[in-house]
Amino acid sequence: MPQPAPHRQEKKFHSYPWWSPRFWHGMPLGVWLTLVAQHRARAAFSRWGLMATVTAAAAFNSLAESFSEARFRRRLRKQPATPAPVFIIGHWRSGTTLLHEMLMHDDSFCCPTTYQCFAPGHFLLTDPLLPSILQWLIPSKRPMDDVATGWSRPQEDEFALANMGAPSPYRRMAFPNSSSNQPEGLDLSLLPTTEVAVWQRTMRRFLRLLAVRDPRRPVLKSPPHTARMGMLLEMFPDARFLHVVRDPFVVFPSTMRLWRSLHAVQSMQVDAGDRLEEYVFAAFEEMYAAFERDRSLVPADRLYEIRYEDLVADPVARMQDVYEKLSLGDFQRMRMPFTQLATSMKHYRTNTYQNDPRIVAEVSRRWKPFLDRYGYCVPVVSNASERLGNARG
Repeated sequence: MPQPAPHRQEKKFHSYPWWSPRFWHGMPLGVWLTLVAQHRARAAFSRWGLMATVTAAAAFNSLAESFSEARFRRRLRKQPATPAPVFIIGHWRSGTTLLHEMLMHDDSFCCPTTYQCFAPGHFLLTDPLLPSILQWLIPSKRPMDDVATGWSRPQEDEFALANMGAPSPYRRMAFPNSSSNQPEGLDLSLLPTTEVAVWQRTMRRFLRLLAVRDPRRPVLKSPPHTARMGMLLEMFPDARFLHVVRDPFVVFPSTMRLWRSLHAVQSMQVDAGDRLEEYVFAAFEEMYAAFERDRSLVPADRLYEIRYEDLVADPVARMQDVYEKLSLGDFQRMRMPFTQLATSMKHYRTNTYQNDPRIVAEVSRRWKPFLDRYGYCVPVVSNASERLGNARG
């Protein structure tokens, strides 16, 4: 395979202050030290200060988690009677965040917040006190795009699972240079049964924690869950799956940008980026091989698929389809909120990318089954772009 072309950024990453918390600051000490030991503490000298602050925070988290467990033990022992989750799935940068935030306008649903995913072990005890104290530490936008951030914003439950010690591909962010080129913790069927059991226990525990705080039906958004439909359906037989897809020739450069920004902010190492391209290709292939394997297990009225391009073209009509196909409730009471949201969406601008001929060829070859299933066409590369690609190749 040809060597990766030097990456280009159409927009610079938003600045992320050195004093702002990373997700690892929410880990308990045992989980953090296990992660560090797995990578033999091979941190860059420039990240030693970050390592020290995470270690100190982890000690606090372990203590706070013990107090939280004692305080809420009786309520956690009871299995909360909450409806099965709605899972929003799809590859990174495909529109999962947009769908998540849209569904959160419906007050019949709840979702984990950034703080709950940051500190899953003790948020029952420390929320809302600590988020109000730490609010000034959080930047107003994510580093990779213009999406707003904040402790109370909807967040991926995958961060909570990783912080609780479950197998997760997100652990790679902390030590990208000493991690595998292949995804780890994505398709759980590839893991030993003991690790699968750990993941299942962690998932159930996190949902119990959420239910103690809010008994409404949870809406969970996590791209890695795209590779876990079969297991999630086995655990939650009445679950619903909302799958969003997007043009892969946009998804690939956007995902590269995502991981670069996360490595720049979250990593204990300085990622050279020379192995990232293969990881993005491999993760997509593993994710959708697992998704297609599990598709037949999901009843037709439990899985609905939507194209990102159709969603942004007519958000109200597409959300009506979602509600009707997945039986999520009376859509008419949500028509006005979604109409108002659609109006505000017109002002949002996404990143744009120039097609690299080499990348177009690789996506066309390696992700062909996805292109064929969802009807995405290979873009025409201009002569100028082709000459640039040949010069770099």
